[in-house]
Amino acid sequence: MSDFVGGTESMVLYAVLTATVLFLVAWVLRRWVGWVTALAITGFLWSVVVIGLVTLVPLDGIDLTRSPETRSAQCSFDYGGPAPDGFWIFGGTQRMLNTALFVPAGAFLVVALARWRGWWALVPFGLVALATYSVALEMAQLEVARIGRACDVTDMVDNATGAVIGVGVGVVLLPLLRPWRGRGAR
Repeated sequence: MSDFVGGTESMVLYAVLTATVLFLVAWVLRRWVGWVTALAITGFLWSVVVIGLVTLVPLDGIDLTRSPETRSAQCSFDYGGPAPDGFWIFGGTQRMLNTALFVPAGAFLVVALARWRGWWALVPFGLVALATYSVALEMAQLEVARIGRACDVTDMVDNATGAVIGVGVGVVLLPLLRPWRGRGAR
């Protein structure tokens, strides 16, 4: 058995498998909510899965020989501290990647909710849920030494910023996508 599991190949494989399954779910959902909302709901779910994959699966694999005692004792509160460059799929800085990673989730959130009346009141709860998800992922990074990741408050802020930008993108897309079409037709 190898001492390493995971890596970018695992990230891509699981993202593709999840996309395939969720597309089939969208195909079923479209009968009740239409294609736009079905794809937005499953797109939101897919983006949450991808965020988890990118955040918790290390690029070089999980080091199964690494002792849990080697993990950090606390989250870094050095806001804007040293952030490495992005990885080969995305150029730029790690902070840009952390922000960009949450943009699709915020946009899909708005489009998925916009089908129903009062959707705008639910968006803040969705943003809080995305920010909470970011905190949970950072706490997981803190607790699991084997993934070789570090908990950082800067990542949490960048992730929440990406979700807010995504909500703005979703609002801009609403007149084009009009997910409310056919509301009440069933």
